Amino acid sequence: MSLENYFPIWEKLTPAEQDRLTGCVIDKSFKKGETVLHKTSDCTGLLLIQTGQLRVYILSEEGREITIYRLLDMDLCLFSASCILNNIRFDVMVEAEKDSRVFIIPARIYREIMEESAVVANYTNEIMASRFSDVMWLMEQIMWKSLDKRVAGFLLEEMALEGTGKLKLTHEAIANHLGTHREVITRMLRYFQGEGMVKLARGMVEILDVKRLQQLHEG
Repeated sequence: MSLENYFPIWEKLTPAEQDRLTGCVIDKSFKKGETVLHKTSDCTGLLLIQTGQLRVYILSEEGREITIYRLLDMDLCLFSASCILNNIRFDVMVEAEKDSRVFIIPARIYREIMEESAVVANYTNEIMASRFSDVMWLMEQIMWKSLDKRVAGFLLEEMALEGTGKLKLTHEAIANHLGTHREVITRMLRYFQGEGMVKLARGMVEILDVKRLQQLHEG
């Protein structure tokens, strides 16, 4: 897949800038469960997802995880190169949720181009603004939305991503995505099962009543 497909501003770049980007790009693969980025300060570079699925999350001092967003085919991750932006200190981790293949543009090269090109600088600011909007949306969900609604929304999102109502998910994995404890998720899922919305099995959550989950999620 061509690098230009990831950048709507590609035609506005100079031939020299296009050559620098295509000349420095690294093609790398990650296995499911592999760490792509341990922390933002590693400043791996700009991640462009060719295939697969990555999870971007934060980790509390107590070791609790919470997912910020997922990255799918054709998505771009700027937090992995946040060192290119002045006064941005936002530590995130990235892991492969599925076998994934990515392009990596080294942070140093991208920063040099961004400093030379107003087009690239403006585009980068737009991406960062969009991602911070995702973070703010997540904070609003945590602060104002009850856990049953968040769990319902998460299950519906997983069903859309996987294309099936039979989800291979552990209670621990759901807890990590939502930033809570496994025991809390277990109680919530058992409640959902008692209400006929899901069926539970070891390492599996089967969605039985999509409509009721949607009604619960939407409040």
